[in-house]
Amino acid sequence: MKRRGKTLLVLALVAVVGMAFRVSWNALRDVAKAVGADENAATLYPFVVDGLMALALIATLVLVGNDRRFALRVLGAYTLASLVLNYVHGLVPELHGESVDWGRLADWDPANWALVLLATSLPVGSIYFGSELVAKVLHHQPTDSTNQEKNPEIAVNRSTSGLDESAPALPAPVAESPAVESADVALVVESAVPVESVAVTAVAAEAPRPRRATGRVPASARTPRPTRTPDELLREARSVTADWSDAELTADGIRKAVRTAAANGRTLRDALKAERGEQGTDGPDAAVA
Repeated sequence: MKRRGKTLLVLALVAVVGMAFRVSWNALRDVAKAVGADENAATLYPFVVDGLMALALIATLVLVGNDRRFALRVLGAYTLASLVLNYVHGLVPELHGESVDWGRLADWDPANWALVLLATSLPVGSIYFGSELVAKVLHHQPTDSTNQEKNPEIAVNRSTSGLDESAPALPAPVAESPAVESADVALVVESAVPVESVAVTAVAAEAPRPRRATGRVPASARTPRPTRTPDELLREARSVTADWSDAELTADGIRKAVRTAAANGRTLRDALKAERGEQGTDGPDAAVA
């Protein structure tokens, strides 16, 4: 809308509000006289009620947050009070001719007491609520409040965009391979066959290493460890267990000492015990004895 159109709209609104105030002013003035106000006070009484409504309306356009809700409550309360008093003025014809008894706004006593209390309390409420609204408007800082409202949104938007750019979605976790994927050497020994003629099947093993959860590494891309032959394993086990007693010569102990598979540990244990039995020794315990 152009500036001229806006100006005409505001002027028309002011004219309508002015005429409405004139109608309400007549009713509120008669009510004020009925509750004991003199001529001057009755003339000013409509400005107390409808004037505070205008002040509260302006405050709602300026204030924000809880202060704005407070201004809306004041506006609603005084609008309702003005409506009630105008309604009473229409129901009591005596108010128009100033022939009503002093302090009498209704025939039923409880209703009359409530209406008199309402009419006499509005000026006091205007002093309190009007002062409060003016104080809130004077202490209001539109720039700071606007920034405070926008900053959380900006911070959320920035943090969300930063997460979208810097934190890509992680792939689904892949089941990790066991600590040792394959044994160093698998030995199959027949009880009647000497140790020197043991059939051996060598399988390369890969030491576990930490890696990102990007899937299983292909076998062709792995770095194989050197494969030890059965003879090399037996010589290493014989060297490590040279000073062991028969009680210490267990499959688990040999497996840990030479770092091999459990099956190889059992095979090496049987082979070493067979050697000691052929030599007629009992290891270090026999020598000590």
